[in-house]
Amino acid sequence: MKKILLFSMGLILFSCNGNAQKETKKNYKISKTEAEWKSELTDMEFYVLRKAGTEPAFSSPLNKNYKKGIYVCAACDTPLFKSEHKYDSGSGWPSFDREIKGNVAFGTDRDLGYTRVEEHCATCGSHLGHVFNDGPKTTGKRHCINGVALKFIPEK
Repeated sequence: MKKILLFSMGLILFSCNGNAQKETKKNYKISKTEAEWKSELTDMEFYVLRKAGTEPAFSSPLNKNYKKGIYVCAACDTPLFKSEHKYDSGSGWPSFDREIKGNVAFGTDRDLGYTRVEEHCATCGSHLGHVFNDGPKTTGKRHCINGVALKFIPEK
């Protein structure tokens, strides 16, 4: 009888689904299937924006872009960052000290074994990069963004 009781308790404990620890998938204003995203984006854009990948450091021409304008999501054209908030962090990725409020969503990333704050486009959910607390004195934030996740729209 003891064995049956222990077996039953073990079965109950191990069959519980730990959804409380999983992040729930958000509904975004723009929602497409993986196949639709794959057909609209380049391989690198798809890897970064939809699979939360990272482009190689110093590979983006936007890293050293200092023209006036706005940076928008490469997947849906949502304005994300202003050129006046861009600075050279030396990290190899475009960096900004602040986002356009309401257009960037934040989540938790534990993929490397420690916790980081991940940034997504608030409109389509595309992965942008991460935000760190080692930025300039203006805000103390460094939004470290994959250049391939952005399109630059020059000021007219």
